[in-house]
Order: sequence, then C-alpha cells, then structure tokens
Amino acid sequence: MFANIYKQFFSLLFIMIGIQSAHAQTWSLQQCIDTAKVYNKNLQIGRNKIRIGQESEKEAKANLIPKVTANADYKYFTNLPYQLLPLNALNPTAPEGQFRAAQFGVPHNINANLQLSMPLYNPQVYGAIESTKIASELTDLQYQKTAEQIYFEISNLYYNVQILHHQLAFVDSNLINAERLLKNIQLLNEQLLAKGTDVSKVKLQVAQIITQKKTIKSKYTQILNALKFAMGIPIEQKLQIHTNILYQSSKEYNPISTLDIRIIKTQNRFLVNEINTLNKSRYLPSINLVGMYGTTGFGYKGQPTSFLDFYPIGFAGIQLSYPIFNGKNTLRKINQKTIEIRNNDLQFGILTEQNNMLVENAKLQRMVAKKSVETTTEQIELAKTIYEQTILQQKQGTASLTDVLLADNALREAQQTYLSAVIDYLKADLELKKLTGNISTTN
Repeated sequence: MFANIYKQFFSLLFIMIGIQSAHAQTWSLQQCIDTAKVYNKNLQIGRNKIRIGQESEKEAKANLIPKVTANADYKYFTNLPYQLLPLNALNPTAPEGQFRAAQFGVPHNINANLQLSMPLYNPQVYGAIESTKIASELTDLQYQKTAEQIYFEISNLYYNVQILHHQLAFVDSNLINAERLLKNIQLLNEQLLAKGTDVSKVKLQVAQIITQKKTIKSKYTQILNALKFAMGIPIEQKLQIHTNILYQSSKEYNPISTLDIRIIKTQNRFLVNEINTLNKSRYLPSINLVGMYGTTGFGYKGQPTSFLDFYPIGFAGIQLSYPIFNGKNTLRKINQKTIEIRNNDLQFGILTEQNNMLVENAKLQRMVAKKSVETTTEQIELAKTIYEQTILQQKQGTASLTDVLLADNALREAQQTYLSAVIDYLKADLELKKLTGNISTTN
C-alpha cells in the first residue's frame, strides 16, 4: 500500500516537471489535482507521517532481535568490605554464635563482559507490533482523508473560477449593450427626442456594470490565488484554466465505504488489539534468553607481591517473568479501553446515519439544481428575445427607456440565476461524490 503511494508520488513528480515547462498551457481540473498531489504541503506532511509510521513498525519488530550490551567497570576500594565469619568455621572447638570480622578481596576490581538478551515470548512485544501495524494503516487513511479534502477544495475553487469567468463574459456582453444603448439615447437627446434624464439613467447603468466588472475581476483574482495555494504552487505563477463548464446530467454513484467510516473501523481494531495485549500480559509470562560472557580482574599493589589477575566468567540461561499482582493497573486499563470501544461503536452509528442523511440531501439538492439549470437556460433565451424586441420597439418609439432598462435587468438576473444554478449543481454533485466515497475515483 505504502509502496504504491510513493510510486505514484514520483510518477506525478515527473509529470509535473513536464507541466511546468509548458507556460502557456491551460490547466484542467485533473491537472490541478495532480499538481496538488506533488506540491501541496499538507500532503507532504501526510507522506512524512506515513514514513514515521513505517519506522515505528520497524522499531517495534526490532524488539524481537537479540540485544547485546558491553559493560565495563573499575572499582578501587579504599576500604575493603567486611564479612562476619563464625569462629567455629575455623576452629571446631570454638563456641557457636561467636563471629569475627574479616576483610576479603583486593583493592583493585575490574569487570568487563558482554550481555545477551533475546525475548523468546513476550505478549507486550507482539501486541506492540500489531498496534504499530494498525496505526500505520490509520495514518495512511488519514493521508487519504487529507487528500480527499484537498481534492474537494480544489474542485470547488476550480468551479468558482469557471463561474466567475463566465460572469465576466456576461458582464462584457451587457456592457457592450449598455454602451450601444447610451450612444442611441445620446443621439436621440441631440435630436430632442430623448430627455437629459434618460441619458443620465443609461450612464448610471453603464457605471454600475463597470463597477460590477471590477468586483468580479477582483474576486476572480482572489479565488485564483486560493486555487494556486491549494495546489502548492507560487502565487506569482501564471495559471489559466479551462473555461468550458463540464455540465453533465445526473449520474448515480455506487456507494463505497467512506474514509471516515474506514477510520472509525480501524480505530476499533486498534482498541481491540490493545485489550487483547493487556489480557495476554495479565495472564501469560514473558520468557527471555539471557547470557553473559566476560572477565573479572583482581589487582593488588603492595608487599610482598603486586599482581593483576583476570578470571573468565560466563553463563547462559532462560529468564521467566510472570505478573502476580500489580495493583489492578492492567484491569483498570482494560476497563478504560472497553469504554473507548463503546464510544467508538456509538461514533460509527452516528457517522453512518449522518452520512445516509447527507447523501439523500445531496441527491435532492442536485436534482433541484439540475431542474433550475434547465429552467434558467430557457429563461436566458427568453430574456434575450425580450431585450432585443424592447430595443427594437424603443427605436420605433413604442417602448420607453424604462422598458429597455427593465428588460436589461431581467436579462442580467437570468444570467446570474443560471450561473448560480450551475455552480449549485456542480457543488452538490461534488458533495455526493465525497459522501459516497467516489471523489478520488471519479477525478
């Protein structure tokens, strides 16, 4: 699983090197997502956490490998230790219960040895290995969760940029119509066929459209910068996106276990493994292979003879450790983990019910948005027709300037409603992909 992540990472890196060389290229949504997979810092942090989890798993497995320790010490006794000797040990005729203090040993003591320790069976070690393995799976799921959230964010920003681009196109078209109307009204005013207030009204209309255009351009730049940040590329880098909105009819997605549910299940496995480990360490012994080989040196400097002699020492054996009573600490930990599992089960139930509810809401919202797109498409065509007819009638003197301005406002409202309906549909569809676990597979 982890090897595939890094294989995918490096392949994407080479792809992005090629993309970087094409400065004039228009970026698709998938290319933006692929760029984020390489350069987004949150995903880089996630990959580093995966590597940390791998190293933790190796660390836990390393506890099964024999441990060898080198020890050495030197002691100089300014006062040799005393020992009490029974007097009858040296003189059988001496009475019992009488002792004599005597000093044993030499002032200089040197010890050097190698100690070996290897676990033959330790339930805590095996439990820790299994726990780190599950923790690595959990870290991988958290990485996928972060990636999913970033894909969702980039898609939303991409759609917003597309919508704003089309808003600018509509505004430019409306501005051309308004400026054309202003010229006609000014000409009529010069011919004393229109009032000065009519000219002022149209000038106000033009000024409002120009202000609207500046506002949309500012929003466009801001959201484009947010898209660059989410992708992990410099703000100053030029970025052009595909302006065609890929609006498609409703599509049903096969429900896949969402990452939130998979994370809850993995957390449950982790808690169950901790309880099993605690139970085993509570009732099963730990068995270790131990050994030691070294030398002990004794030295003396003085009369009648100075010496430093070394003597070998070594042993091998098996060490067994069995817990008899530890103040019920293990039992308290088991009780805590049992309660945590109950909470985990409750969270799983809440998450499942909530996800089902959100899926139904997203389907309903997408259906409503789809119908709104279809309706507003017809309304735009109708508003265009009404506007053109009103302009013609105004030239013929059968329609007033107020009628023209009302028709123009109706056209702009229809355009805005259409764009809002499209983005509502795209966002509802994206939300449905996320809730059904299809957001990564459908990009």
